[in-house]
Amino acid sequence: MGKLYLVPTPIGNLEDMTLRAIKVLKEVDVVLAEDTRTSGKLLKHFEIDTPLQSHHMHNEHKQVEHLVEKLKGGAVYALISDAGTPAISDPGFLLTRACVENGVEVECLPGATAFVPALVNSGLPNDRFVFEGFLPVKKGRQTRLQQLAEETRTMVFYESPHKLVKTLTHFAEYFGPDRPVSVSRELTKLYEETVRGTLEEVLQHFIQKPPKGEFVIVVGGKK
Repeated sequence: MGKLYLVPTPIGNLEDMTLRAIKVLKEVDVVLAEDTRTSGKLLKHFEIDTPLQSHHMHNEHKQVEHLVEKLKGGAVYALISDAGTPAISDPGFLLTRACVENGVEVECLPGATAFVPALVNSGLPNDRFVFEGFLPVKKGRQTRLQQLAEETRTMVFYESPHKLVKTLTHFAEYFGPDRPVSVSRELTKLYEETVRGTLEEVLQHFIQKPPKGEFVIVVGGKK
């Protein structure tokens, strides 16, 4: 029986790559990558010459059964995403579940995940929180926002730059303009920034300063 490693990769700063992650990626038979071009640059930087195989949201359903058979036959794979920890708003869940159901050992290494530093850095309560990832774009969005308006725990979301103002506007409408929020962008990168305040204040900030980069939004729960 083989083994599947879930290996986090840096979300920006390459110095966040762990020694253990490098060791595992060098020793496995194949590295399953969300984007082989992006991951190819990472592996080259750390002098890792393990073969890469594409595994992303558009082909993972077709590949899972075949990959599990390979793993059951003794293959050792590592799964990485473009950045951060696999399966956190990235491919990885389907293969992990299939391995668990088929008795294949799965080991997840600790490492970079964007929402953790954003949450800790927000100054909002983090003893209890709920991770929502990306909200539905259309269908189910209004219903989800209505449900979250009653959530008392701190809430964490991912958002893209071109949807940030729209999402903050919806939050102000459903949660109230005075709800505290912390928005972090480009975490660990050169232009890392965190903007804190009420939803109305932070919304106005990004209306005046068009958002760039990838964002983590941390919203205080209902009191």
